[in-house]
Amino acid sequence: MGSLTHLEAYQRPLAREVHQLDSLGVRLADSNEGGVIVQNGAESSLVEEVKEKQFNDPLIAQLKEGIHKHKTTTFSVGMNDGTLRYQDCLCVPDIDGLRERIMAEAHTSRYSVHPSSTKMYHNLKEIYWWNNMKRDVADFVAKCPNYQQVKAEHQSPGGLA
Repeated sequence: MGSLTHLEAYQRPLAREVHQLDSLGVRLADSNEGGVIVQNGAESSLVEEVKEKQFNDPLIAQLKEGIHKHKTTTFSVGMNDGTLRYQDCLCVPDIDGLRERIMAEAHTSRYSVHPSSTKMYHNLKEIYWWNNMKRDVADFVAKCPNYQQVKAEHQSPGGLA
């Protein structure tokens, strides 16, 4: 939905800039104080890839069929995109190393800076779900060279305390 209005010639560059911001996912809203709120949402490109790969996974196709036959109640199919979800989390198929790439992005992102397995699991479970996810995250973090180095620095040597 939108509205159509007449723009003076001097206002057209501003309208183009607002349109460019919209195409980048930036949203503008009025604030209660009379200003403008600028919202920018970022979504990992892996989310889109998960949605695409779901259509190639026979296990996910089987779960979707169970939903349609009312045999599965813990999973649901997203109304807008047809993706399989578990408690509103996107189900990640075990295809093309997708799970490992998700964990690598979550662990090495410049915003997260090598989180522990617990922190990383809690961050990921807000968006994604797969069987044995907690164990996979713990194994992934344990193999990280940076994590091993930091862990070794913070442990006291064995022997008498």
